Amino acid sequence: MNSIKILWVDDEIDLLKPHILFLEQKNYHVTTCNNGRDALDIFQDENFDVVFLDENMPGLSGLEVLSEMKEKKSSTPIIMITKSEEEFIMEEAIGSKIADYLIKPVNPNQILLSLKKNLDHSRLISEKTTLDYQKEFRKIAMDMGMARSYTDWVEVYKKLLFWELELEHTEDSNLINILESQKQEANFQFGKFIERNYEDWFDPKAEKPILSHTVFREWVVPELVKKEKPILFIVVDNMRYDQWKAMESSVNTYYKVEKELPYFAMLPTATQYARNALFSGLLPADMEKQFPQYWKNDTYEGGKNNFEAEFLTAHLKRLGLNIKHDYFKITNFQTGKKLAENFRGLKDNQLVAVVYNFVDMLSHAKTEMEVVKELASDDKAYRSLTLSWFKNSPLLEIIQQAQKLGFKLIITTDHGTINVKNPSKVIGDKNTSLNLRYKTGRSLTYEDKDVYVVKDPKKVGLPAINMSSSFIFAKNDLFLAYVNNYNHYVSYYRNTYQHGGISLEEMIIPFIVLNPR
Repeated sequence: MNSIKILWVDDEIDLLKPHILFLEQKNYHVTTCNNGRDALDIFQDENFDVVFLDENMPGLSGLEVLSEMKEKKSSTPIIMITKSEEEFIMEEAIGSKIADYLIKPVNPNQILLSLKKNLDHSRLISEKTTLDYQKEFRKIAMDMGMARSYTDWVEVYKKLLFWELELEHTEDSNLINILESQKQEANFQFGKFIERNYEDWFDPKAEKPILSHTVFREWVVPELVKKEKPILFIVVDNMRYDQWKAMESSVNTYYKVEKELPYFAMLPTATQYARNALFSGLLPADMEKQFPQYWKNDTYEGGKNNFEAEFLTAHLKRLGLNIKHDYFKITNFQTGKKLAENFRGLKDNQLVAVVYNFVDMLSHAKTEMEVVKELASDDKAYRSLTLSWFKNSPLLEIIQQAQKLGFKLIITTDHGTINVKNPSKVIGDKNTSLNLRYKTGRSLTYEDKDVYVVKDPKKVGLPAINMSSSFIFAKNDLFLAYVNNYNHYVSYYRNTYQHGGISLEEMIIPFIVLNPR
């Protein structure tokens, strides 16, 4: 360990010789001073890792020295030591952002503990986290091997997510690589699980998770029926579970979580399918049949989610809920700001539904803009960028306004997204859909091992564009690349965030119910 440099300021510094010797034996280098004025000169001229500062000194008091030191070098931790236990002194010192507060007489072990707490805190946490994950690694591997149900896979994903967030600040690249490998293996096994079980979920008698078309009926409607509070129902398009976890602490300032329920996005994990299903309460095949004026297939070149408000109104009517409600789609800062400013006008609503498109725009911008590629180069950076946006967004302002008006809050999404790394060759005719994580069309040629194939779309609630149309869904972190202009295509889309296929990140998504604080 490099020697830690300490400045210890006390008018009775000679009496502290045993403490100083103890620290020097532990490889700490201690500079001593017996008054505040000299201490400020020394502090100005040298760089110290930490300062021990006596509160009660003749001349400049400890609090005065503390104030000047913070002006000169605000990031240096200062540990206040005092004989006094008077509350106002503690409050003033804490208000001046001291790192710690010790009451005399102090013993050497107290000093050592304070040093470790303030200087080694991050390292000690990192080391413990590393050891804990190493212990958990084998158990997670066993859980993956034994996962047989959708609930098993939810638990596996939540554990991987927990460790991803825990290890976020570690500098051990080997450990990060191990976790990445475990996530890849989990997605490989999860792809097999979906391939074996997904079609069965559309049997009315089957044991199945809550899916896109049932989540509103099963989890939103019970909250509406209670009539305890009006509901603000926010769908953040394209929001992964880890992005919610990054945003959660900011939301918790205004709301406390009542329940957190993962649900499964339907295939394709794409907005036109999953979000239309969420608002309509219908499978895509049924939407096409019952609402041909609203449903748009992949071959349609315009917007495919322009009728969510109509789908929601029809859904509520079908459920027998004659309630005052509004729907808003936010696609830019100005419309978000306008809703935040006018939210008070919705106080008499029983339901306010808001679709917020920023995360979706961010994932597309990462594909198209070099600067965003730099800012969101991996999952950790992607989370950080999402959080930075959220803290300064009209969405947070909308949530604040809702809290003031006593709204209950539900936050969810329509699907997640995955950072795609590896191409898989596909060939289709000119009418084949363009999405990189799924394709639908006739005469598709593909790598069997890379995709889940649905030859009869009706079996999984999907419309067939024509009699011989099939769907293929990319698994793991693959993206479907056309053979024509292959190298350019691969270079352009590698390491971008895509959705539509099969992965834990795309399919297992959060549904959170919160009460106002």
